[in-house]
Amino acid sequence: MGAVRLRLRPAWVDLGLVVLVVAVQLWPFLTRTSTNGEPWDLWGYGCVVASALPLLWCRRAPVAALLTSLVATALYDLAETVPAQPIWYAGLVAAYHVAVRSPRWLQVTLLVVGIGGTVVFKSSETALRSAVLFVAVYAIGRATAGARANAERLEHERAVEAERAAERERARIARDMHDILSHAVSVMVVQAEAGPVALARDPARAEAAFDAIAAAGRDAMAQLRRILNVLKTDDEPHVPQPTLADLPKLVADSGVAYEVAGAPFPVSPDIELAVYRITQEAITNIIRHARATHADVRLTWEDEVLTVEITDDGVGEVPGPGGNGLIGIRERAAACGGTAVAGPRADGPGFRVTARFPAR
Repeated sequence: MGAVRLRLRPAWVDLGLVVLVVAVQLWPFLTRTSTNGEPWDLWGYGCVVASALPLLWCRRAPVAALLTSLVATALYDLAETVPAQPIWYAGLVAAYHVAVRSPRWLQVTLLVVGIGGTVVFKSSETALRSAVLFVAVYAIGRATAGARANAERLEHERAVEAERAAERERARIARDMHDILSHAVSVMVVQAEAGPVALARDPARAEAAFDAIAAAGRDAMAQLRRILNVLKTDDEPHVPQPTLADLPKLVADSGVAYEVAGAPFPVSPDIELAVYRITQEAITNIIRHARATHADVRLTWEDEVLTVEITDDGVGEVPGPGGNGLIGIRERAAACGGTAVAGPRADGPGFRVTARFPAR
C-alpha cells in the first residue's frame, strides 16, 4: 500500500495544481464585471481551463504540456469580453518541468521561441514581464535539475564505495577462512600420520597426537564461528578476532619454537590480527611444503616497529602452486601499513618470512 501511495502522490499534486490555477484565474470572472455590463465570454472560461489541464501530464510530457498551455493562453486574447489578466501560471509550471526534465537544446529553443512570441504578439510591458518570469522559472528548474543530478551522482558514488567495501570484506573473509582451514587441516594431517607410527612404540605419544588433532579441529571451528559472526546481524554478539595473546598457543600447537624480544608497545587490533594470520599461513606452508625438521617464530618489538619472522630449515622453495599464500601475506601486511618479504634463507637451508608493522 505504501508503494501505491508513493506512485499516486505526484498525480494528486498535479491535480491540486490544476484546481488551484483554475480557481485563481477564474477569480476575476467571479468578482469583476465587464465595462459594458455584458456577461463574460464563455471563450475565456474555456481558455483558462484549457491552459491549466496540461499540468496533469507535465511530468510525463513537459514539452507538450507547455505548448498546449501557451496556445490556450494565446487564444484567451481572442475573446472580446474577458477580464484583463495574465493566464500564464500553468505555463510557468510547465516551463519549470521542461527545464528539469528535457534536453538542454530543447529547453533553450522553447525559451527563445516563447519569449520571442510574447515580444511579437504582446505589448512591450507584457513581453518584459513574461520574459523575466519565464527566465526565472527556467533558472529555478535548471538549479533543481542540477541538485537532483548531484544527489544521484553522490548516491551512485556511495553505492560504488559500498560495493568496493563489500568486496574488500569478502576478500578478507576468504583469506581468513583459507588461513584457518589450511593451518588446521595441515596440523591434523601431520598428527594423523604420526599417530599410527607412535601407536605401537609409544602409546602416550600417539594419544597426544590424537589430542592435537582434536584440538586443531576445535580451534578451527571456533575461528570459523568468529568469521561467520561477522556476517550475522548486530543483534548477536561477535567473538573477538585472534590477537597477539593467542599467538603462543598457535605456535605451541604446531610444534614450532617461539621467541619474543624487546618491550611490547600498543598496536592496533588490525596489526595484531595480521601478525597472527601471517604466522598461521607461514606455519601452514612449513607443515605442508617445507619438509623441515625445525622452525622458529620470532616476535621483535624495537623502535616502534613490530617484526614477526618465521624461518625453517626445509627445502627453501616457494610454497604451493604460484605462491598464493605468500601473496595473501603481503596483502595482509600492506593493508595495515606494513611490509612483508619472503624467500629462501641466505644464511642456510630453508625459507624465511618477515613482516614489519610500524606502530604509527
